Amino acid sequence: DYMEDDSIFSVGGDLDFNWVYSDNGCRIALTGAHLSAANVNDDNTHGLGNDFHINPLTNHPHSHNWKFDISNIQDCPLATCRDVKVQGTDRGPGGHLKSGPVYGNYAIYVSSEADRFPEPGHTLSLEIEV
Repeated sequence: DYMEDDSIFSVGGDLDFNWVYSDNGCRIALTGAHLSAANVNDDNTHGLGNDFHINPLTNHPHSHNWKFDISNIQDCPLATCRDVKVQGTDRGPGGHLKSGPVYGNYAIYVSSEADRFPEPGHTLSLEIEV
């Protein structure tokens, strides 16, 4: 359910870490979704760990009104969008940010050796045998 709204599984592509554009940043985005150009202030790169209206290179906020943890992947540029869907209620007071359901938890696993990840239904431990 809700796969089209999921911040990770709704689009293809590779993980992109610390995407910086204008006075915005996104900690984890996907290359298959919209990635705003460096000089474009459209608040339209969505993913995990979003900060808007900050200096993304120093992580110094211009205000505390525009950060939130998870937004659904969507094409919703600032100038025209009045309904940015976020997961949960952890968001700033911006009138165009709309609270929504939380679909689950996200974790990132990295490995220099693994070429696959266990299929759904497997119980994970702190160490994964490959």
